[in-house]
Amino acid sequence: MAKSSGKRFMKLAGMTASIAGKAAKNSLKHLSSDEEKRLQARSELMQDVGVQIAQTLGEMKGAVMKVGQIASQYKDVFPPEVATALEKLQKDAPPMPYSQIKAQVERELKAPIKDLFIDFEQQPFAAASIGQVHKATLPSGQKVVVKVQYPDVDENCDSDLKQVRMALKIAGVLNMSRELQDKLFNEIRQSLHDELDYTKEAHNLQVFGAFHANDEGLIIPKVIDSHSARRVLTLTEEMGESLSVAATWDNNLKQKIATRLFHFSAGQLFGLYRMHCDPHPGNFAFREDGSVIAYDFGGIRSYSDSEVKLFRRFAQHAVSSDVTALEQDLISLGVRRDDEKDVPGEFYQTWLSIGLKPLSIPPYQEGPFDFAHSQVHHEAITQMRSSLKYFGQFQPSATTMMLDRTVSGQYWNLVNLGVEIDLSSLVVEYLDNP
Repeated sequence: MAKSSGKRFMKLAGMTASIAGKAAKNSLKHLSSDEEKRLQARSELMQDVGVQIAQTLGEMKGAVMKVGQIASQYKDVFPPEVATALEKLQKDAPPMPYSQIKAQVERELKAPIKDLFIDFEQQPFAAASIGQVHKATLPSGQKVVVKVQYPDVDENCDSDLKQVRMALKIAGVLNMSRELQDKLFNEIRQSLHDELDYTKEAHNLQVFGAFHANDEGLIIPKVIDSHSARRVLTLTEEMGESLSVAATWDNNLKQKIATRLFHFSAGQLFGLYRMHCDPHPGNFAFREDGSVIAYDFGGIRSYSDSEVKLFRRFAQHAVSSDVTALEQDLISLGVRRDDEKDVPGEFYQTWLSIGLKPLSIPPYQEGPFDFAHSQVHHEAITQMRSSLKYFGQFQPSATTMMLDRTVSGQYWNLVNLGVEIDLSSLVVEYLDNP
């Protein structure tokens, strides 16, 4: 155990030292260059750093790989070159040998695996950064899925995170105050610790299952308490098709799915004040009646009453294009720096014209929006380049970080689903009913 922790530390420390050398070399080389050359050099450095971090983290299972996955989803925290390189960590990890999985199950559930299950498939049907999922059958004959955490993942969590933070800081990636860094990394750390505790996830599944119990077509697996512990979670088997298969179905069916995905996230935020914040495609499955099955309730964020009221107010001001009030909301959320520097109203109007299109909000979008051919993400990148002079007035916010991750994740789900839909009535439903 100590040996493997030492190896991990050396590998991460080596990555950090290498990045420090590259950053120093880049800085010296372009000391007297003009601003355009310096920006180009920084972009190339960030690309190099992103690839190096992704390669190092990709070779290491566990919390450190999960850090990379989380980082790739916070595109407002990390430069796009780094976020893009880290995105490849979202792909499935290679599975762990069955012998280690069997030992972990028996250690956690304190019984031989043959007594716990009459059948346990040795080959996982899903493998990720901190655990893998196996199909199994209980002695009663009930079909279940068993999520098993890799051994020692939780032991290395904090030291892994510190090393990644140090590497990003040395590379000049974390262009923000120490206080804000602490807030953001505490948020990531808390998210990691929550995902590593399957007893918390079991509780979340029960809470969210009860909340969505009357939502037709939203299915959440049930926990089998007798076969669950801190590092093993057994759930009823709820199977469906992948997002790529659902994308081939007709648009009426896709509209049902899109509506349910919208209710899934918005309903939780405004009705439960807790939210499933990991909406990547692998955490959903779909059935040919338009039903949506949701998995993986480890990454949950709770919000206070005042935070939810502020989110609703921000959305109301965005929909009504009240940019003066919108700017005040952004200051309250910690996104807009509270200083004397002016940002023109046109800046906000331009961003509203991009961001509100997918929601079919007039005058930006009249009628159904075609997600299959959405150019919103390309427009946002183009606008970012022409708005650089104002970006110093904005910063990532610990309050909105998980919400941003959820909204952008659901946008991409609808793009990949290829649905054409008018979401404006759903927006009105949530904003007009506090």
